[in-house]
Amino acid sequence: MTSIVNTACNRDCPDACTLAVTVDASGRAIKLGGSRDDPITRGFLCERTGRFLARQYASDRITEPLLRRKGQLEPVSWDVALDAAAERLLAARTEHGPAAIMHYMSGGSLGILKATSSYLFEQFGPVTIKRGDICSGAGEWAQERDFGVADSHDAFDLLNSKTIVIWGKNPHVSGVHLLPILRDARAGGATIVGIDPVRTQAASLCETFIQPRPGGDAALALAIARWAFDHGRVHASAAERCDNLETYLALVGEHDVAGWSQLADVPTRDVEQLAERYVDAGPSAILVGWGMARRFNGAATVRAIDALAALVGHLGVPGGGASYYFGRRTAFDTDFVRGLDVAPRSLSEPCLGRELRAASSPPVDVVWVTAGNPVAMLPETPVVRAALAERFTIVVDTHPTDTTDVASLVLPTLTLLEDSDLVGAYGNHWLRESRPAVAPPASSLPLDPHAPGPRHELHILQGLAERLGLADVMAGSIDDWKRRVTKRLDTVDAGIDALRAGPVRNPFAREVLFDDGRVATASGKVQLLDRVPAHEAPADANFPLTLMAISTSAAQSSQWSIDLGDALASARVHPTSASGHADGSTATLESTVGAMRVTVVHDDTVRPGLVVLPKGGQLRDGRCANALIEARETDAGGGAALYDQCVRLVADEVSR
Repeated sequence: MTSIVNTACNRDCPDACTLAVTVDASGRAIKLGGSRDDPITRGFLCERTGRFLARQYASDRITEPLLRRKGQLEPVSWDVALDAAAERLLAARTEHGPAAIMHYMSGGSLGILKATSSYLFEQFGPVTIKRGDICSGAGEWAQERDFGVADSHDAFDLLNSKTIVIWGKNPHVSGVHLLPILRDARAGGATIVGIDPVRTQAASLCETFIQPRPGGDAALALAIARWAFDHGRVHASAAERCDNLETYLALVGEHDVAGWSQLADVPTRDVEQLAERYVDAGPSAILVGWGMARRFNGAATVRAIDALAALVGHLGVPGGGASYYFGRRTAFDTDFVRGLDVAPRSLSEPCLGRELRAASSPPVDVVWVTAGNPVAMLPETPVVRAALAERFTIVVDTHPTDTTDVASLVLPTLTLLEDSDLVGAYGNHWLRESRPAVAPPASSLPLDPHAPGPRHELHILQGLAERLGLADVMAGSIDDWKRRVTKRLDTVDAGIDALRAGPVRNPFAREVLFDDGRVATASGKVQLLDRVPAHEAPADANFPLTLMAISTSAAQSSQWSIDLGDALASARVHPTSASGHADGSTATLESTVGAMRVTVVHDDTVRPGLVVLPKGGQLRDGRCANALIEARETDAGGGAALYDQCVRLVADEVSR
């Protein structure tokens, strides 16, 4: 006999779907599906999570703590592992102070209870933490600067749009549950326009698809603004709703439409048609892709796009807006974590390897890593790897990664099918509860805080807290902590009991953002772009191609859903940019900081001058694009300039 258990996907994906897990009589998951009762999930899953059972039951699953002894990771008991962790943490604090400890938490899990890890280390220290965000730091900073908050209209408000601009976003790969909404909007008469240097699958939804040069998006936005100004389309409310309008318009006036179009490397006629469509055929919504901000001018680019919505009157109206992010934590009570306000020191996430090695007074002695694989996911991978290997690095994870490869101690935790948590999405406003569909290895349901196998992260932290003299700080069951972070939701009958009945829309999120005429800035007005963004991406004659490592439907960050075997990464280039390398040949892709062997794939959907790799390969497999990317921050917000790396294709080292 089988049963179906509903839970929530906690992976770093905008959708945060409700999963329907079919479990057999032995307690083994045998099928994954999407819940039909979830208004976002709509009964289907993305490709990578649909294949998650292969990862759930993979033979390399970490099922017991591993401690490095004489250079090798060896299985140990939980008592030995937690004693070792506590001993090193206490020694580091005693000898150098809490700043000698770094707590690194990334977004590998969207679980709200992951905040308990930050809370423990804040109470123990506070300790050194990261600042910035490699994924969305620049874009969130931009929207918070412009609007006071990084949030969006309700996802279904797109059904009120007459024009939808998908700008630097590929929903076929990142956020597939947006696709039915887009299709419904198009069926209702909306026109969809796509903008991306790479002609992605999103083009199949679009009436028009424009491919600006890499980094040229800010110039394209300013070209549209100039068209609006030239044609008297600046909205009557702009002066009232925006600060520094005159300064912004002076920036717009630095070039005419043709001049801005040239900087974007888009034909002027195409820009004029886009501008007329966006400005006049409204209400118009812009869906801003996260990759837009992963350039040197990333924050300014998002700000230039934000300004368009305010300039022409598409802000605060149904079917309008500029959507970059949904405030996934805003419904939950996590203000017990104070973060950068109290941390004695922070290190840049994009430049983590360099900053770890340079840290002094005191140096970082111990690093705790959770919800992330920084060796694979941060720029200058070899530097990050060396920096973590030089310290006592403790990693909480489920499977071997580039980061566990250099860890001093590995603590096994739960997969998304075993976890118990709360999840907010960054691609919609729905809240969900995750609950264990299956038991972890060597354990049972309900979850046992003293199980010999993988443990819930709260239980790991509680075991550590006992040894650090902080047991009272972390006391409480998983259910107690769920109730603690949903107190505000309880006041509107949307707390844990409601979430157990199914997904709940965030009751504090507006259907239409800023519909009262005010934004969340101190003045209540939009803070318009006040400086001209850099328009030229870095160039190097010796490295004539620009690298973009973009998401693939086969991988969730460094977690691949298919067995790649010994295959090399595919480097997609326009045939005219292949430097004489034949389609299907092998070559070495080089930058100033690294090299990797690739298979050259000719692809005329890729703009000339670009080379496109899949995001998320691991160094251990020879497919880590971040090994080629220099560690550099964006113009603001602490993002990573991942898409401005100059590279070249050269003869394969093996065949030289």
